[in-house]
Amino acid sequence: MTVSSKNCVNINSKITSINIVIVKIVMVLTIVAETAPLDTNADGVVRVGKTRVTLDTVVAVFKQGVTAEEIVYRFPSLKLADVYATIGFYLNHQQEVEAYLRQRQKQSQEIRKVNESRFDSQGLRDRLLARRVERSSK
Repeated sequence: MTVSSKNCVNINSKITSINIVIVKIVMVLTIVAETAPLDTNADGVVRVGKTRVTLDTVVAVFKQGVTAEEIVYRFPSLKLADVYATIGFYLNHQQEVEAYLRQRQKQSQEIRKVNESRFDSQGLRDRLLARRVERSSK
């Protein structure tokens, strides 16, 4: 803190002494680099903060033009600061995040194919329709 004083004289032809004290306050802001609030679970899925909302979801809606505030509105378990930090992480590491997203998309397609091959949906539809006809005829 810096303090200085000055004397002022001769106000309306009266001699007056006024002490003016000028105080300068210097504030120090400590800048701390915080890590992105991202956690990877055992399956390799990256989640935001301590929520079940995935990085995939936040990035997808952000790329659609949705603001951080709107993302928090859509996903109330998220904190606004975590969403901003996640968006910042995405913007600073776009290539890595896009590679991760492509990998997740590929895994999703593979899982879908496996499930479709193990489960005959057309046969199920036919069986359900046959049951419906059978029940309606009774």
